[in-house]
Parts: sequence; structure tokens; C-alpha cells
Amino acid sequence: MGTLARPHGIKGELCIDWHADSPLLLHTPLWLRQGAAPPRRVRPLAVRSHKGRPLLVLEGVDNRTAAEALRGAALLVRREDLPPPDPDEVYLHDLLGCAVFLPDGGRLGRLDHVEFPAGQEVWSIRTDDDREVLFPARPEYILQLSPHIPAVTIDPPEGLLEIYLGE
Repeated sequence: MGTLARPHGIKGELCIDWHADSPLLLHTPLWLRQGAAPPRRVRPLAVRSHKGRPLLVLEGVDNRTAAEALRGAALLVRREDLPPPDPDEVYLHDLLGCAVFLPDGGRLGRLDHVEFPAGQEVWSIRTDDDREVLFPARPEYILQLSPHIPAVTIDPPEGLLEIYLGE
């Protein structure tokens, strides 16, 4: 749902790069994953907003040093704790591994993973010949999402595929 960013202040508060639509999910049971370690349950003590960004205090994190040690950790929510998506929405996790098509119906590859550099959603698409295309997942470039197939049709910005595929 988000990534723990930098500490805020000296009392252990953490800035969150929040990728979900609702900060209310910060009040559900939370899990933390650092690197390749298995996720562990964490207990939020306080949540507030600062300049449009959620700030979180976790149990056992009471100073800047402890907060800094968590920088980059993924903040997770169990699937069963999520509200059902609206009929026209899909959880990003459900799209991982799905086929990615171009407007002409040609298959580009599959959605491998998602990154959020500088707060922007970027899809890593792995082509069938194992090349990576980094796609800016903006609404104007996503033509159709079909999680039940699962597939997505994209219309990349002009020149993007040429940069990655040399075509």
C-alpha cells in the first residue's frame, strides 16, 4: 500500500509514500516487509496527514534512528482487510503477471512489477523476448483493464517503445 520514506522529526514519525486511494487503510492491520525478509505485523499508534502525505507512528519506533532503519520498507495490508474494489476498479496486485497488449491487438508482454519513483506509477513490462519496458501508468495511456482475463491494453506515448525495443 505504500513505502516508508524518511523520518519526520525526532520522535519516530515516518513519512509514507502512499500508493492507495484511501489513508483509512492505515487503520487496518498492517504488515511491514524489509527487503526479502518475510512480512511482519506492525502496530500503528498514530496516523496523521502533513502536507497531503500520511505520517505514521509505529509501536517500538520512538526515535529518528529507529525510523531511519525502516526507510524503504514496504507497508502491506492483507487482501482480506481490503474493501472490495468498485466494479470499474481493480487492485494493482491483481494485474501483476497479466498480458499487456497494444491498440492493434499485438502482445507486448506481461506486467512484471510496479514501481513508484518520485510518486509516479511506473509499470515494468517484461516482453516475450525478456526485455523490460518501463511504462508510465497514466490514465490517458491505459485503454482497457480486464482483470478477469487478465489483460491490459495500453497506448504508450509516442517514441516510448522505440527507446526500449529499438523498433
